[in-house]
Amino acid sequence: MFTVAIVGRPNVGKSTLFNRLTGTPFALVDDTPGVTRDRREAQGYIGPMRFKLFDTAGLENAKEGSLAQRMSNHSERAVLDADVALFVIDGRAGLTPEDKHFASRIRKTGKPVVLLVNKCEGGKGRESLQEAYRLGFGDPVPFSAAHGEGMGELFEAFLPYAGELPEDEPKKRRKKKKEEVVEKISDDLEDDLLAAETGPIPPLHIAIVGRPNAGKSTLFNRLLGYERTLTGPEAGITRDSIAVDLEYDGKPLKLVDTAGMRKRGNVNNKIEKMAVEDSNRSIQYAQVVILVLDAEFALEKQDLIITDHIETEGRAIVVALNKWDKVVDKQQYLKDAYIRLEDVMPQVQGVSIVPISAERGTHIDKLMQAAFEAFEVWNKRIPTRRLNEWLDAATQRHAPPIMNGRRMKLRYMTQIKTRPPTFALFASKAEKMPDSYKRYLVNSMREVFKLPGVPIRIVLKKNKNPYV
Repeated sequence: MFTVAIVGRPNVGKSTLFNRLTGTPFALVDDTPGVTRDRREAQGYIGPMRFKLFDTAGLENAKEGSLAQRMSNHSERAVLDADVALFVIDGRAGLTPEDKHFASRIRKTGKPVVLLVNKCEGGKGRESLQEAYRLGFGDPVPFSAAHGEGMGELFEAFLPYAGELPEDEPKKRRKKKKEEVVEKISDDLEDDLLAAETGPIPPLHIAIVGRPNAGKSTLFNRLLGYERTLTGPEAGITRDSIAVDLEYDGKPLKLVDTAGMRKRGNVNNKIEKMAVEDSNRSIQYAQVVILVLDAEFALEKQDLIITDHIETEGRAIVVALNKWDKVVDKQQYLKDAYIRLEDVMPQVQGVSIVPISAERGTHIDKLMQAAFEAFEVWNKRIPTRRLNEWLDAATQRHAPPIMNGRRMKLRYMTQIKTRPPTFALFASKAEKMPDSYKRYLVNSMREVFKLPGVPIRIVLKKNKNPYV
């Protein structure tokens, strides 16, 4: 499978082209220039042809050391990692001095280039095709990323790099909707253990989330061992959720860096709203979520809101207290963090809190060990016999409440799924069980069966013969 890097100046339609060629709507697209900042990767396809595709930030002339200049450097690095550069220009705007300048920079990399003139739908922009020859990249490909016109011409342009092609699929592949992908991922997670028994171990999906400037991208790069995503003092650099496959301690992982999540009331910018939606989708995809807190401002209200969202999605959670090297009274600070988190978020009691320094690489191994342990708990299955022995003891220790003059009877309990651990409880007047007694059962179960730091679900069912 060959690799293609999409490059060009800002706002020529690179992310729209990425979505078109990958059949997904996940790259953030807006009329505002410079939406994409980090390199995004996915598998692209045209008919039977398959290739790895990079979406990159726009190439810009910018001041040395600025964010725009660092983005351009990342884009050029993507070209060096690719087999071929797909250089995109805007057919409506025509050939610009910036296009000529960046074409020269791409030519210096020595990589083969396919020139694509975008926004040529319905014959528009065709006059730019003649101008495009002046760049010296051969025959330009007229294309419309928004409407899918020009796929045949692009297929022909990629043929020299594709090698032998497999037979085309009998049915036309259709564009995946976000809702379909999110719904499918839940089924995939449930099938992972079965797949592990019959084939290669599936990768553990870990999402790194938190408020802006907490150090998520620095941690992401530290785990990868190289600078994969942009970092810096500016808050909110990351916009797209960036997923990378790697192996850690001999175990396959899919690691996802996400955009910072501010308070909803402070998110006024359209692009930031899309970035936060992308982060929320990454939590839905994940199996374990690492919540990165800035140790200088840890456990603010927004951190608790993010934690609540992770619990609602049913994901295992590990807390990373970043910038630990800047904390003075470390022992007291850690004690206070445990108390506050368990006070405000009792539904994830026992969550692992690991002090780290992403910049220095301190305690990164401990953090990953905590993530692997949380994943094991998330997959834990408890035998029905042990569950019902515990249920008898729990009801004797604290009797169920009296409803309408009669005490509730808890008859039977069984685990109906993992990820997170979910149990069916058959009881009389199940729909009337108070939340306080349900919390008692969850806390008791968490303590007895060693289920720290993961959501526990109890589904109440009306009393009936469970053996039928």
